[in-house]
Amino acid sequence: MYTHDPNVDTKINNRREIVFIVLAGFFLGTLAMLNILGISRYIHFEINILGLTLPVMVFVGILPYPITFLCTDFISELYGKHRANVVVWTGLILNLWVLFILWIGGMLPPVPVILDATGLPAVDDPSHAFFYIRKLTFGATAASMIAYLTAQFVDVHIFHFLKKLTKGKHLWLRNNASTLTSQLVDSVAVVLITYFYTQAIRIPEGKTATQILMTFIISSYVFKMVAALLDTIPFYIGVRILSKYLHLDPMAEHGLSEEKYAEKKVLVNELKLPNVSD
Repeated sequence: MYTHDPNVDTKINNRREIVFIVLAGFFLGTLAMLNILGISRYIHFEINILGLTLPVMVFVGILPYPITFLCTDFISELYGKHRANVVVWTGLILNLWVLFILWIGGMLPPVPVILDATGLPAVDDPSHAFFYIRKLTFGATAASMIAYLTAQFVDVHIFHFLKKLTKGKHLWLRNNASTLTSQLVDSVAVVLITYFYTQAIRIPEGKTATQILMTFIISSYVFKMVAALLDTIPFYIGVRILSKYLHLDPMAEHGLSEEKYAEKKVLVNELKLPNVSD
């Protein structure tokens, strides 16, 4: 775990704290934005591959999704597991804080008349926009939190199952298999909870609910997997630059296992980047 080192120059320690605050700030800000704007709009377009037209449908909240993982990866690598966990738990508390403000904001007078048909005030009511955002945010936050916990449970279970099955070998296999499976669970949970709880997904005429929901799930899953692959290179470049700028050795200071570090070296060599510990 990274701690303030009195033997290190004050300027370097200040750099480390500033970079940590920036990374944590991006993570927490993106997390709050993701849940507030998450299902307020969905993006729909089509792509043509070899004459085959494929529909793509994702919620706008998924766009900043990769940044949250990149930030926690940087924090984990440079500052250790403890600080990464603190940031993640702070994000959970932040979500609850946002929900509390939205809840109490809707409870204070004057309380508008809520229509049974929509669960919202009339469209011409000045508070309609607030209650609409409130409803969507409640749904988005509930969906993301439930999906996150479920996906993490699946991820840990599969990771350790494969670790036992392979007798501790093939780190790449259990890492990728657990991630691919957990992100599928996450995508399914978010879409289904959003559809059944918030009713924010509308089914166009001529389409079935199954078709639209499957399009959302597949689009979200593919987006997350592509993003996870694409951020590998900026992650390794960023670690190389920041480890030098902050005078940190991720392996020495955070006790990375030899197996994990060996596989990291293989990937760094494949990317033709200098070793981050050099």
